[in-house]
Amino acid sequence: MSRRICETVFQFSDLEESSKEAARQWYRENAFADCWWDTVYEDAAMVADILGIDLRTRKVQFRNGETRYDGINIGFSGFSCQGDGAHFQGSYSYAKGAAKAIREYAPKDTVLHGIADSLQSIQRNHFYKLKASVKHSGHYQHQYCTDIEVAKEDRDGYDLAPGIEVEKEVSEILRSFMQWIYRQLEKEYEFRNSDEVVDEEIASNGYEFTESGGRSISIH
Repeated sequence: MSRRICETVFQFSDLEESSKEAARQWYRENAFADCWWDTVYEDAAMVADILGIDLRTRKVQFRNGETRYDGINIGFSGFSCQGDGAHFQGSYSYAKGAAKAIREYAPKDTVLHGIADSLQSIQRNHFYKLKASVKHSGHYQHQYCTDIEVAKEDRDGYDLAPGIEVEKEVSEILRSFMQWIYRQLEKEYEFRNSDEVVDEEIASNGYEFTESGGRSISIH
């Protein structure tokens, strides 16, 4: 048997403050943007390119000459548990001029400056022949759930073991970049979940609510 339900609906701006908070909670749990991390991934990929890190999944060449990538090898979990973090998979090799280029790209980000400088320094000490591969391992997503293999190319193009200390230093530099990625994700998540941004999203989408801040059943 059918029945008719009538309800009074409110725009977000017309709600009392306590009801606004309930509306915000509904938005965060049910309407928060999918793939909100995409912009962070793209920025991280551009930074990685400057540093000499390739974390793209597969290059696609189009007939018009354009090149695009169909994915970025970053994984993360966050942001309130002890095992949370971020990692990437890919490869690293020396990128000439990275220290200067990263300062042009991100002039105020001293963490990135330090990563570029550290990579430059250790490469200089090894004639710019160091390279590394990075793979995810384990069930968690933080920087230490990665297997990093470091090699040094000799004059004939053969890979040599550079020594435990060198491998450790390169690994820690690359993992510091993973930590940087995680911090950017955390900042973006907090920004998108802030009251100001949530309020703007609710208003722009025209969501309507009951007096208590619950989602209206009258969906147009």
